[in-house]
Amino acid sequence: MAKENYGADSLTVLEGLDAVRKRPGMYIGTTDSQGLMHCLWEIIDNSVDEALAGACDHITVTLHDDGSIEVADNGRGIPVDIEPKTKLTGVEVVLTKLHAGAKFGNASYNAAGGLHGVGSSVVNALSSRLDIEVDRDGKTHHMAFHQGHPGVYSDPDPAHPSPDSPFKRTRKNKATELEIIGKVSPKTTGTRIRYWADPEIFNDTAEFSYEQLIDRVRQTSFLVPGLRITVIDENIPETGDDAVDAVREIDGVEGGDAGEATPAEPAVPDAPAPGEAASDAEATPEDGATAPAPADGGAAADPAAGPRRYPHARVEEFLHTGGVRDFVDFLSKGEAVSDIWRITGEDTYEEETQAVDENGDLHARKVTRTCGVDIALRWVNGYDTTMRSFVNVVETPGGGMHVDGFLNGITKQIRKAVEDNARRLKVNLKDGSMRVERDDILAGLVAVVTVRIAEPQFQGQTKDVLGTAQVRPIVARMTDRQFGEMITGSKRGYKEQSGRVLEKIVGEMHARIQARKTKEVTRRKNALESASMPPKLSDCQPGNDDVAELFIVEGDSALGTAKAARNSSFQALLPIRGKILNVQKASLSQMLSNKECAAIIQVVGAGSGASFDIEQARYNKVIMMTDADVDGAHIRILLLTLFYRYMRPLIEHGRVYAAVPPLHRIALAGPHKGEYIYTYSDDELAGRLAELDRRHIAYNDDIQRYKGLGEMDADQLADTTMDPRTRMLRRIRMEDAEQASEIFSLLMGDDVPPRKQFIVDNADDFDRSKIDT
Repeated sequence: MAKENYGADSLTVLEGLDAVRKRPGMYIGTTDSQGLMHCLWEIIDNSVDEALAGACDHITVTLHDDGSIEVADNGRGIPVDIEPKTKLTGVEVVLTKLHAGAKFGNASYNAAGGLHGVGSSVVNALSSRLDIEVDRDGKTHHMAFHQGHPGVYSDPDPAHPSPDSPFKRTRKNKATELEIIGKVSPKTTGTRIRYWADPEIFNDTAEFSYEQLIDRVRQTSFLVPGLRITVIDENIPETGDDAVDAVREIDGVEGGDAGEATPAEPAVPDAPAPGEAASDAEATPEDGATAPAPADGGAAADPAAGPRRYPHARVEEFLHTGGVRDFVDFLSKGEAVSDIWRITGEDTYEEETQAVDENGDLHARKVTRTCGVDIALRWVNGYDTTMRSFVNVVETPGGGMHVDGFLNGITKQIRKAVEDNARRLKVNLKDGSMRVERDDILAGLVAVVTVRIAEPQFQGQTKDVLGTAQVRPIVARMTDRQFGEMITGSKRGYKEQSGRVLEKIVGEMHARIQARKTKEVTRRKNALESASMPPKLSDCQPGNDDVAELFIVEGDSALGTAKAARNSSFQALLPIRGKILNVQKASLSQMLSNKECAAIIQVVGAGSGASFDIEQARYNKVIMMTDADVDGAHIRILLLTLFYRYMRPLIEHGRVYAAVPPLHRIALAGPHKGEYIYTYSDDELAGRLAELDRRHIAYNDDIQRYKGLGEMDADQLADTTMDPRTRMLRRIRMEDAEQASEIFSLLMGDDVPPRKQFIVDNADDFDRSKIDT
């Protein structure tokens, strides 16, 4: 085989943005939905950087009905004058040159998210068309691009630009003049970028996510207090000129919890048009809030003018003033163990960096950086961890140095506080296993960790992890000092809260230790041989794990009947004494010290909380078998609260059931003597009796009414409630975990007024069929 010729003519040089189009994954990660959304984040982050610099207070994101996206801000506007080195306008430099921008120095942006200088230019390269308008110096400047190359489009209808319109590319290496298309007030500045993602780049699976956009916009509004962000979706049918569209606006106040703003009186009497989002509410800015600027980048509207009118049905607007405190309040689900705690401050560090001199050359020099830290945290009653971290409003899902410093600080102080309060918390310091681990601390923690620094070092263009090492000791020292005052209770107003937090963390530690001990015991045979199971457990025979059932039975009297009614080869029985502890109100340590709760967790055999492992569960079904009365229903709710809080995967996998015992037994007479009909409600009883009368079937007038499971004979209990061939079970499902959490907190938590209001509000909606009897 002849050798291939390999010389200089075999090399390919990709100039300008061609390299981006050839290897887009290097810049946006992927060319699927993730990469499509990443392009939008790059453009939005540039506008947010203007807000961080104090030059912008309103950003508008418009989803046009032709598939394009427009981002407008009322910032300073991209420079339109000539950049000396390239002899190109600032607009063309920003949109066509990689690693070009005002964020490599420290004069224009002290803290910014887009620091690699590739954001706008990469989006331009990966767009079939991009149009930009800049308001500066009393004029509106315009420039257009096709796949990253500047030029001029000849749109048949200028009001409806299209990437398919004829395009004349500017000659290579020749500057493109900015077109002046209008005049504005000398005080009006801003930038508007509209782009069409190139289908030649993004694959067929790439889809735009409106939900991701709203989550990102909401998140940004928390992180930049006072910044109003409006999202307009033109894909929703127009509602007419007189419609005031739905506005989702949350306006928090620094130092207090944020809540959704109360809907204001509508500016016009017309009702919302059909199809308008029912969950959204119209709202007006609080006193002193910045009014939304016009979408065209003009001057801000008069705050007294009320909500801005938009011609489309889906408009969502976000504005927060409480910062990360409001963010933590928004993220918190479930009952709060503590208030929202705040860690804030600034410190400096030295860093060696490459600086650009007057001649455009790079030289190493040491600079002093300022690191601003703003952290909000609280604990809620649960074991899920919700932690969000940011650097200059850019989210870092992988964490990094700022998160490491925060976790090091709180871990150190919590361990110290536990040691100082070991006697009260019942912690044996001589036992080496009783040591608080980080997982114990993270259970139920809701935290937002943010830092603002100039020129942060990220790992990769997608900025998932902060790599600036000097940030970690700064955050650790600040957390160590301020959080230490809170968790020790030395700071005024924190003593009671810190006590509850420490009890929760120590409870998580005990649960973890207990779970480890449980896993060390082999599953069924060895567990029974070691006599570690509760003495009242009537277990089933080993070897039937895939069909094994655990009946949790109310009372010892019902247990005796159930023993005779069960199939001992696969049905186990565990009696409980009446109503168990309400774990929604109790702490973790109180739950673990409760004999009934501890016995249920031990018998299920899969641990509890974050350490729960459904693969280790000893039974395929867990069935609550309680009396068919109000007390029985209450016991089922208490049991479900225990399962939801500490063994949630059982419910998520559909392995929790409620037995449905009958209320009545009708004994037939005459030719049908010896036959029985069971009914499960008073309405069903009346209907069955009417049917028997209509069919002239005789029955005993003495209808048996079961007051409890213990009144049944074994054969009756087996036929109606326990035999898989004839019984009826009700499977407990959890379609919406978040809604379920709210309902459990409402109905079973400590806060009485909301529960009372719920009862009052729903009193008129009484439906007997909805009652679990």
